[in-house]
Amino acid sequence: MRLASLGSGSRGNATLVQHRDTTLLVDNGFSLRKFSHRLQRFNMQPGDIDAVLLTHEHSDHSGGIARLCSSHQIPLWTAVGTARAVLPTEFQYQTLIADQPVSIGDIEIMPVTVPHDANEPLQFIFREIDNGKRLGILTDTGHITSHIIKAFGGLNGLLLEFNYDPKMLESGPYPAKLKQRVGGNHGHLSNLQSLELLQKIDTSELSCLIAAHISENNNNPSIVADLISQLQDVPAPVLANQDEGFDWITL
Repeated sequence: MRLASLGSGSRGNATLVQHRDTTLLVDNGFSLRKFSHRLQRFNMQPGDIDAVLLTHEHSDHSGGIARLCSSHQIPLWTAVGTARAVLPTEFQYQTLIADQPVSIGDIEIMPVTVPHDANEPLQFIFREIDNGKRLGILTDTGHITSHIIKAFGGLNGLLLEFNYDPKMLESGPYPAKLKQRVGGNHGHLSNLQSLELLQKIDTSELSCLIAAHISENNNNPSIVADLISQLQDVPAPVLANQDEGFDWITL
C-alpha cells in the first residue's frame, strides 16, 4: 500500500491511497481544474480513481467532491450526516458508518468517529486485504479519545494532523472566536496533542509517519519536526504542505 497527497492544509486537502489495482481518494477541497492539474504530477487522470471517501463537510475537504464525482462517475462514500450537510439532495452516494468496515477492491476501510465540529465526521484506517498492512489517516480532530488510541495502534503507516502550536495560535492573527474553535475540543489537534497520541499508541510496526494539515499561520514545520525527533522508535516524519502535499510513500 502507498499514499500521496495533492495538498494538505486549510486551502485544500486531497489524499490518494493505493494498493494493487485499487486507488482511493480521501477528500477533495480543490476545484476540478486544480485537482486535475495536481493529479497530473502522479501521471494519473480523475478516471483512474475507483472511489472517493469524504471525511466531513468543511470546504477544505469537500469543496470539489460533488463536481469531481459527477463529472467522472466516481462512487462517493461518506456518512449520512456529512452527505446531508454538503451534497445536493439528489446526489447518490454509498453510506459509511463508524466502526463498520467496508471493502473496495483490494482495500478494506474502517471508518473511525472523531470529535470535530461537523455533522458526522469520520477518519479512516485502511488495510491491505491480501497482506494485512494498515494505514491510518487522522486529521480534523479536536482531542484524542480512548477510542482513537485503541483504533490507531499497531499501524504500519500514519498520516497525522499537527495543526497548530498553542503559543503561535494564541498570539497569531486569528480573531478570538476562531482561535477558540481551532483550539477547542472539537477543533484541530495541536502539536502536543498529536505528540501525546504517538506516545500512547503502539508504534512498533510504524514504518512511515506523515505530519499533515500543518497550519500556515499558527505552526511551523521545523517545530513539528523537532518535537517528533524527541520520540524514540518513531520514524522521521514526512512534512506535508499545502502547495505540493507529498509524493508517493510506500508502507
